[in-house]
Amino acid sequence: MSEPPIAAADVAAGTTTAVVQPLAAHNPRARKLRSLVWNDFTKERRADGSFVAICNHCKKQLTASSRSGTTHLKNHLGICLSTKRTLKRKKLVVRRLVLKSVDAKSDAGPAAADSHFDQEVSRHDLARMVVQHGYPFSIVNDAGFRMFVKNLQPQFKILSYDEVKADCMRIYEIARIRLHEVLNKIPCRVSLSIDTWQSNRGEEFLCLTCHYIDDEWKVKKKILNFLHIDAPSMTSEEIGRMVLEKLHEWGINKKLASIVLDNCSNGEAVGKELLGSLRTTGFLLLNGDLLQAHVCAHMLNLMVQDSLEMASEIVNNVRATMHYVKSSEETFAKFQKAAKQQKPLVLDSPNNWASIYLMLDSACQYEAAFLQLAEWDAEYPGFLASKDWADVKALTEILEVLYHTMEKFPAVEKPTSNLYFNEICGIHLLLKTWRTSSSPVVASVASQMLKKFEQYWDSTGMVMAFASILDPRYKMKSVEYFFKLIYNEQYEVKTKIESVHKSFNSLYNEYAVRLASSSKNQAFLCYVGNSSGCTMSSNYENGGESKTISSITLSDAQRGLDQYLQETSSGQPMKSDLDMYLEEAVYRPKEGLPDNFDILGWWKSFAAKYPVLSLMARDILAIPVSILPLDSEATTLNDYFSAMDPVTIEGLVCAQDWLREEIEATHVDGNADQSMVPSNGNEYSSSPK
Repeated sequence: MSEPPIAAADVAAGTTTAVVQPLAAHNPRARKLRSLVWNDFTKERRADGSFVAICNHCKKQLTASSRSGTTHLKNHLGICLSTKRTLKRKKLVVRRLVLKSVDAKSDAGPAAADSHFDQEVSRHDLARMVVQHGYPFSIVNDAGFRMFVKNLQPQFKILSYDEVKADCMRIYEIARIRLHEVLNKIPCRVSLSIDTWQSNRGEEFLCLTCHYIDDEWKVKKKILNFLHIDAPSMTSEEIGRMVLEKLHEWGINKKLASIVLDNCSNGEAVGKELLGSLRTTGFLLLNGDLLQAHVCAHMLNLMVQDSLEMASEIVNNVRATMHYVKSSEETFAKFQKAAKQQKPLVLDSPNNWASIYLMLDSACQYEAAFLQLAEWDAEYPGFLASKDWADVKALTEILEVLYHTMEKFPAVEKPTSNLYFNEICGIHLLLKTWRTSSSPVVASVASQMLKKFEQYWDSTGMVMAFASILDPRYKMKSVEYFFKLIYNEQYEVKTKIESVHKSFNSLYNEYAVRLASSSKNQAFLCYVGNSSGCTMSSNYENGGESKTISSITLSDAQRGLDQYLQETSSGQPMKSDLDMYLEEAVYRPKEGLPDNFDILGWWKSFAAKYPVLSLMARDILAIPVSILPLDSEATTLNDYFSAMDPVTIEGLVCAQDWLREEIEATHVDGNADQSMVPSNGNEYSSSPK
C-alpha cells in the first residue's frame, strides 16, 4: 500500500510545518526499518497519513516518507550529537570550576577526581625546575615551599631530598641517551672545546663542549661532560686519555673537525697528545692540520696581557698617580675642582688589560690637571712628567683599538667562524704598522704583541681563512686583499695566498671523496649489457645492508642514470662546485639595509647547488673561534654545586645545559616538550624529538 502524498511545505523545508498535526502510532506490522539511523529516530504517522521521524535527542520532527530516504536524517543526527557533546563538555567544565572553587577552601574533596591531577607529571616538573634553576634538592624541606604546594595542589605528595635528587639524575640520564642518539645520527663533523672550571674549594673540572650545525643549519652547543680532575698530579697524557675515552663513549672520535683547548690546563701538551692519538685513526681533516684551533678572545687577551710588561713603567706611574689623587677625599675634591670636571677616575684590576685601558683612558681626560698637580700640591711626588704623556696617549690608542675590537663584535650567542677573519687581519696589519712607531714604548709593545699574535695565527689563521672563503660575501677576495697589505714582498704574498688556496682545495678533495663514497653506498646501480638490454643489479650497499630488487626506488634509479651518464658521456668534464663557487660573483647584500647576513641560511638554500662545499661549510663554520672575551666568573662553580660529589655535579651541569634549549623552544612555540614527560609510573620516555 502506497503512502499518501506529503504536504508541499514538508517537501520544501524537509521538516514538519509550523502546525503540528496529531500523530498516530506506527503500525507494528509495517515494513521493518533496516537503517541504523532509526536507532536515534522514532517513526510516527500523522492523522493525514504522512510519516515523520522524531529525533530521540532533540525531539525535532523531519519527513519520513519512503521517497525521502534517510540522508537528511543522518545529516541531522551528526549536527545534533555534536551539539549535544559540546553542551555536555561545557556543563562538565562549569561543574569542575564550581567544585574547585568550593574545595579551594578545604582539603582535597570530590573535585580531586575531576581535576586530572597527575602525581608523576608534577613530580617530573619539580625535578626539571630544580635542574633548570639550580635550586637545592632540600627545597622540598622548606616550610614556605611545602605550604605553597599544599595550597596550590593538596594532592601532591611532597618528595624527600633523595627522591628529588634521583629524579634530577634520571632526567640527566634520559637526556644523555637522547643526545648520544643525535650525535650518532648527524652526518656532519663536530668540534670540541675544553675549558677548565674551578669550585670554590679549589677543585678543578674539565668542561667538554660539543659544537656542530644540525640538519636545519642551526648552530648547536652542548656540554658533553663535566669531569673532575686531580690537576696537580694528572699529566697531559692522562688528561688526553680521559678526553679520548669520553669521545669514544659519545661515538664522535671519528668525526672531529677541531678542538679548542685555550682555557684548559696544559692545553698545548694535551692538544699534542690528542693529535698524536687521533692521527692514527685516519679520520682527521688534512691529517690533523686543522685539529687544534684557538679562540680569538683568548689569543688577544694573552697577546695584550704579556706585551704590557714592556710598558710596565708607564702603567705603574699612571696607577701611582691615580692612587695618590684618590688617597683622600679632600685631595680628590681639590683635584676635580682644579680640573673643572666630574668624570670618574678609574683604577685598574690586577691581570686585566681591559681595566688598564680604562684607567689610562680616564687619566688622559685629566692630563692638564695632572700636569698642574705639582703646582698646588707640594707633596705630590710627580710620577708623570710632561714628556711621559705622549707615551701614555700612544699606548692608550693601541689598547683602545683592541678593546673596541673585542667589544664591537656581534653579540651572537652561537657565532660562526666566518665572523673574525677580516677583523683579525686588520689587527695583524695594525701591529705591523705600530711596530715601526717613533715611540720606543709603542714600538716595543707592538713588537711583543706581533710575536705572540703570529704564534697563534700560524695554527688558527688557516681555519679562519677557510671560513672566510666559505662566506659568499668574500670567497677568496678577503684573503687576497689582506695578504697583499700584511705581507710586503710580492713573492711572500703569492706564496701565502697559494698556500691557503692549495690547502682549501686539498680539504675539498677529501670531502668530495667522502661524498662520492657515501653516494655509492647509498645507491650504487650496476648496469650489465646482455641480449635483453640493461638490467639493474639487485644488490648494492646501503649502510652495510644489501637492498633487494623490491626495495629499489625510482630515486635510486634516477641516481644510477645520472652516474651512468656522467661515466659514459664524452667531452669536457663538468666543473666542480668549488670552481663554480669561486668563479661566480660574490654575494652583495642589498644597499641601504643593515648587513645581518645569515650565512647558515644561505648555505641551507644553496646546499643542492654546492653539495661538497656545503658539507665543508657545515663543519668549518661550527669551529668555535669566538672572539667574545672569557669571563673568569662564568667558569667558577657556585657554593651549591661545589658542595656536591663530582658525579652529581656533572649530571646537574649537563642536564641544565641540555634543558635550556628545550625551555627556550617552549617559549618560542608556546608548547611544552612532552618527550621527557613521565609515563607508566616512574619510568620516563627517552625518545628523541
